[in-house]
Amino acid sequence: MNIATIGTGSIVDAVLAAIGQLENVTCTAMYSRKKETAQPLASKYGVGTIYTDLDTLFSDPDIDLIYIASPNSLHYEQSNQALQSGKHVVCEKPFTSTPQEAEKLISLAKEKNLLLFEAISNIHLPNMKLVQEQLPKLGPIKMIQCNYSQYSRKYNDLLAGETPNVFNPEFSGGALMDINIYNLHLVMNLFGSPDTVSYTANQHPNGIDTSGVLVLQYPEFIAECVGAKDTTGMNFVLIQGEKGYLQIVGGANGCKEIVLRLGQEPAETFNAQTEANWLFYEWEAFGNIYANKDRNRCYELLDHSLSVMNVLGKARREAGIVFAADQRS
Repeated sequence: MNIATIGTGSIVDAVLAAIGQLENVTCTAMYSRKKETAQPLASKYGVGTIYTDLDTLFSDPDIDLIYIASPNSLHYEQSNQALQSGKHVVCEKPFTSTPQEAEKLISLAKEKNLLLFEAISNIHLPNMKLVQEQLPKLGPIKMIQCNYSQYSRKYNDLLAGETPNVFNPEFSGGALMDINIYNLHLVMNLFGSPDTVSYTANQHPNGIDTSGVLVLQYPEFIAECVGAKDTTGMNFVLIQGEKGYLQIVGGANGCKEIVLRLGQEPAETFNAQTEANWLFYEWEAFGNIYANKDRNRCYELLDHSLSVMNVLGKARREAGIVFAADQRS
């Protein structure tokens, strides 16, 4: 599978390092508005072609799949263009700005018989499979707490009067979409869609959320998801059942190891991940789906992504967070 990348940020660097470990995935081209911006990454990973025109990129017959890591607000437009050009697509999280955009992309991908993925790494991790295996031991689940808080260097720019993309409603930014989404994907991957959704946020005067608490109500338990870009916290996931608890060390982004404590028994620790770069597992999954033409698995993942987008939409409405993309959907 020959891929091309859109974007030159740190996540693209990490992805290129991950696919360098895979035999069936090769990056052959990159896009950047300025060639000199992409040149360091291209040189680092031996990428032979740099495009500065998207139409030329999409028309390259040697490219099978486009990996999109541009600002959130561009995800829909660029994914749509790539699919219209007959390319498979992996699009960074959040999948799109609105549920309506996600529905349109999924419909187009199925119409054209193409693969489409959201690049959300944690649901593909081996340790997530361990969590699923250990959950029944907890008995009835009653409470879930998640915290993923990471102070953003861009927050300093926001405080200084600038408006970085990640804190800009025009670019579909904010803590919910950028960081709390990891908590949401993890919880919904394990338990499906909640019955009700509420979101209480710390908001900048421009309307964007810099941190917030997302509460998901299920029939038998409550899940609380905290995401912050204006503070640093102790990142963790704690799933509490009547018979014990399960802790995901390091939080929803990475799932470094699993700690299980049942009653008064000694805690057990589990870890099935051997790769330091956890994006490896995500791209291994994408590569296998592509090689096996496993559209059923692709569509299962798309159903999950759409469910997450629907919850994100409800949460934003609850908090009164409005994106420019809302006017276009």
